[in-house]
Amino acid sequence: MSHEVVDSPAYGPETDALQKLLADQPGYPGLDPYQALLADREDLPDPALAGERDPRPSVADLVIDLPGRSLEARIYRMSRSPQPVLLWLHGGAFIGGHLRDIEYAASGIAARSHITVVSLNYRLAPENPFPAGLLDVHETLRWIRENLEGDGRVAVGGQSAGAALAAGACLLARDEGAPLPDRQILCYPTLDLHRDAEWFEWYFPKGDVPATAVPLRAESLAGLPPALVLAAGRDWLRDDALAYAARLDEARLVEYADTMHAFLNFPAALSAGRHAVELIAADLRNSLP
Repeated sequence: MSHEVVDSPAYGPETDALQKLLADQPGYPGLDPYQALLADREDLPDPALAGERDPRPSVADLVIDLPGRSLEARIYRMSRSPQPVLLWLHGGAFIGGHLRDIEYAASGIAARSHITVVSLNYRLAPENPFPAGLLDVHETLRWIRENLEGDGRVAVGGQSAGAALAAGACLLARDEGAPLPDRQILCYPTLDLHRDAEWFEWYFPKGDVPATAVPLRAESLAGLPPALVLAAGRDWLRDDALAYAARLDEARLVEYADTMHAFLNFPAALSAGRHAVELIAADLRNSLP
């Protein structure tokens, strides 16, 4: 495992300012937790924080039909010629988030890597607890291979909970003997049991929790795809990223010092987010040339 650290004098002050801004937001007073979650899902991203979609790729919305359900997705392309395909998964603690929240990252990766990016709205808890989202990712990877005119190479990645689903889908594919992605991109993933986390009771199954839900608990991580793992120095989930990368057969760990969890969601406010989009795209260009 290689371990790189990316730092800038701007990261700390930018993070301090954003954390203060977020802490000062009023939330949803008077609503119970589930009503507040529903209200939060309806909030649109603020371009002053989330940035804007890169105008260079063509963008189209599509419906992915899977057994018993249909999922919304958005596809970003720089070319109609066959290219590798990256399935990209938003964060949101398994209970929130939407593909519209991560347009800067999805479009920017497509524009800079010249790889087709499919951004997926997977099912969310508590309405659809584990393994619903995991199965959505697993089956969408198969759908991509069968329905998109790529060049045969497929990568999977995401942010926070989306990164956990990407890692879990790689484990599931390995254990089922299904085709494995060629690369996994895990941005500040949540990979272990965190019983005090807001999503724990709503997302995880009762009783024993399988390794595909918490990939860091897998007995073996052998045979999984090579990985790019991003960590954040101020992230309470930082140790998950470091421990997972250390156990993989092949991993490149890049730690963004003095910045926060979810920094890719706030690229207009955090220069670490802008840098990470460029780094992910460069990594994909080099690993899937």
